[in-house]
Amino acid sequence: METEVIEVVANTDPTIVTLLNEYGFPVVMMVGLGYFIYYIWWFVGEKLEPEIEKMHFALIKVIDQTRMLDQDLIRLQQKVNVVLEMKENLKKKENERYAKDSNSNS
Repeated sequence: METEVIEVVANTDPTIVTLLNEYGFPVVMMVGLGYFIYYIWWFVGEKLEPEIEKMHFALIKVIDQTRMLDQDLIRLQQKVNVVLEMKENLKKKENERYAKDSNSNS
């Protein structure tokens, strides 16, 4: 009687094919999807959020500058209105003075 020797070869090379053969397609894809989700989460947290925060501060700075410019424009418009009103009042006074002088000479 001959004894059969069964040789078991342990493959330590974790390639996609061996993983698919051992665990099946759905399990391997779920692990891959889990890693993908983890990578996206990490990328957003480590790379994008600091940049978004910088942009947020820059946006706040621009909004503040725009408000200051708006306030300056309002003040300037009020000054222009006062000057125009003073000019108009001066013109009216000159017209009244001219009218009085015309009436006095007649």
